[in-house]
Amino acid sequence: MSTFNFSQAVQQMLSVSDKVSDLIFSPGRPPQVELIGKLTPVKLPGLELLTPAHTGAIAKALIGNHKAAEESLETNGSADLSFSLTGLSRFRVNIFKQRGTFAIVMRVVPNRIPTFDDLGLPPVLAEIGELKNGIVLVTGPTGSGKSSSLAAVIDVINQTKYYHIVTIEDPIEFMHQHKNSTVHQRELHSDTASFAYALRAALRQAPKVILVGEIRDLETMEVALEASETGHLVLSTLHTTDAVKTVERLIGIFPKSQEHIVRIRLAAAFRFIVSQRLMPRADGTGRVAAFEILKSTARTRDYVEKGEREGKSLYDAMRDGSLDGMQIFDGEIERMIRNGIITLADGLAYATNRQNLMLQLSDFGTGTLAEEMRGSNPKTGFIS
Repeated sequence: MSTFNFSQAVQQMLSVSDKVSDLIFSPGRPPQVELIGKLTPVKLPGLELLTPAHTGAIAKALIGNHKAAEESLETNGSADLSFSLTGLSRFRVNIFKQRGTFAIVMRVVPNRIPTFDDLGLPPVLAEIGELKNGIVLVTGPTGSGKSSSLAAVIDVINQTKYYHIVTIEDPIEFMHQHKNSTVHQRELHSDTASFAYALRAALRQAPKVILVGEIRDLETMEVALEASETGHLVLSTLHTTDAVKTVERLIGIFPKSQEHIVRIRLAAAFRFIVSQRLMPRADGTGRVAAFEILKSTARTRDYVEKGEREGKSLYDAMRDGSLDGMQIFDGEIERMIRNGIITLADGLAYATNRQNLMLQLSDFGTGTLAEEMRGSNPKTGFIS
């Protein structure tokens, strides 16, 4: 397959809808796009059913001269890279081996950096742009929009502050132009060997803001804490389902013998932990994000430092902290159900505590809710 034909194929796949989020190439299947959370086949002349030769050629076209990606694919069986087609779009690409063949997933990266309004980010998150130091984490499953949210935050800082901003990404997704701030973007493998190494190097590059694509290990977390403690604002992501589990994960990265000191450091360092979930809109026009927000206050810092105990939980602090801009998933999901933004069934499927949410909705759609409760299992739900 020539690069020209591949370019044509991608263009046709993107033309299906302006809401295409992923392009998927898998042997034995037609080319597919993910559209509002569902895979949809795309008819392409000559590519009605992809063969191993097709996906091998696509992988080769995507990798090009990217030696690090080629080595990673050979050594580890998968490779992450960025790819762009001039005048069309940019993509975050993962190529991986399966059953002895290649498969490819291409995440569409919008050419325009999204705004707070585009993403429906809660207004309290505008405070991040005014922070001088500390750690801000955006968490959620793959494909929940973490990178988009952080890109919007970076863009606000870029427009309103005269800062040096360094990003460390795998791969680079949104391209930030220099505005009032100066932004340097480093890509894993091509510009640096690891997140931790690049983060240590960033401490000598005089940034005010450092974005780390993902905290994957103890070393990266240790350097992120060090950076926040030495006057830097560190932004990053984790693959955790909610704010409470994020705190547990961060503390659990370290040896048990260090838990006490890590709790003290984390309590002092964190500023926001924002978790997000994407859910289908009730009208079928796309997806909408629900956000859970844990903010640093005297109460939440105390619970992080000393641990949760009877009657003193981070969940309760978020539920009761609306005046500080905090909120919990189930409260947001209830609001969206009542306002008709999402369906009852979808809301319950994405809830943290399905049974409690059904009780909160006891006055809403009683017939439908009764049916849901009869068929529900208290052990089912988004995070069980």
